[in-house]
Amino acid sequence: MMDLARNPKQIGNLIRRARKQRGWSQTRLGEKAGLRQETISLIESGNPATKLDTIFAVLAALDLEFKVGPRSRGQAATIEDIF
Repeated sequence: MMDLARNPKQIGNLIRRARKQRGWSQTRLGEKAGLRQETISLIESGNPATKLDTIFAVLAALDLEFKVGPRSRGQAATIEDIF
């Protein structure tokens, strides 16, 4: 899975999609990441106050990684269509 996220809402959507692909509930993901279900819900809804180390814990639980690259030159509307 190689997806693009440029804001907290998009990150939340990617995490939700990865969780559902595994057939996990928010509670199960929370258990694997050492977090409460409520925290997973906040992340998936795009809470901008989520700490980066919390995002890393969730990504690790999902066996995903965080990559940084140059911003693509696609139009914003095109990027939004991905999600």
